[in-house]
Amino acid sequence: MPMPSWKYRPYTTVSLPDRTWPDTVIDHAPIWCSTDLRDGNQSLVKPMDAERKQKMFDLLLQLGVKEIEVGFPSASKTDFDFVRKLIEEDLIPADTTIAVLTQARPELIERTYEAIEGARQAIVHLYNSTSETQRRVVFRLDKSGITDLAVRGTALCKQLAAKTDTRIMFQYSPESFHGTELDYALEICEAVMAEWGPTAQDKMILNLPTTVEAFPPNIYADRLEWFQRHVSDRDAFLLSVHPHNDRGTAVATAELGLMAGADRVEGTLFGNGERTGNVDIVTLAINL
Repeated sequence: MPMPSWKYRPYTTVSLPDRTWPDTVIDHAPIWCSTDLRDGNQSLVKPMDAERKQKMFDLLLQLGVKEIEVGFPSASKTDFDFVRKLIEEDLIPADTTIAVLTQARPELIERTYEAIEGARQAIVHLYNSTSETQRRVVFRLDKSGITDLAVRGTALCKQLAAKTDTRIMFQYSPESFHGTELDYALEICEAVMAEWGPTAQDKMILNLPTTVEAFPPNIYADRLEWFQRHVSDRDAFLLSVHPHNDRGTAVATAELGLMAGADRVEGTLFGNGERTGNVDIVTLAINL
């Protein structure tokens, strides 16, 4: 009896007959960002306490990771206190940048900036959900309403960045990029960039995650190439990928993403992380 494949909708492809990424040979290392202290912590039956977080942070330093997401300080006292400990005890090397994650909500953004006060430099990573399903079911907002959330969050991040001595690099993620119409993903990223005002000399980070890996790695690479062809100022941002492993192809997704022009990879050691896991940056680094 044939499999009932007619019950399932096919994934959306990208019309890109002149795609160039398949001819790319990766000849340099990406920027590595570890998210072990966020994603791995979320997935554990017994979450990491400050001592275990410190051990992981120290290991990442020994491995030479220069960008380390140290937590979600607005989401828990444990994460907030850990970030403060790193800063107040001067445990962050001068050549290492910590990253902190926040949703696009004013009180959470303000709490995030409280957490990083006194650090030499930090990446503030703002995100909000953008997929059609989450717009309709979770937020009950149209595209303009979702864009407004992102832009207002960015504006507050910019205001707070101007008030601190910490050197801020801003990062934005349309969280559910995998389920977001490609033209709308471009539209909301353009709106955020217009608000933040990055330049080729002072870049921001655009992170395009496969939060739920819903199509093959080649489709992701097509989406990245299409995005970069249509974005207004490619030189003003670093393109970051954050693959998940729902289809078991996170490493391939990251590799093809780098072939398609990504500059940076977010992942975890051995792929520990949310649900099915993040991209395994150990395997990915050895492959490269």
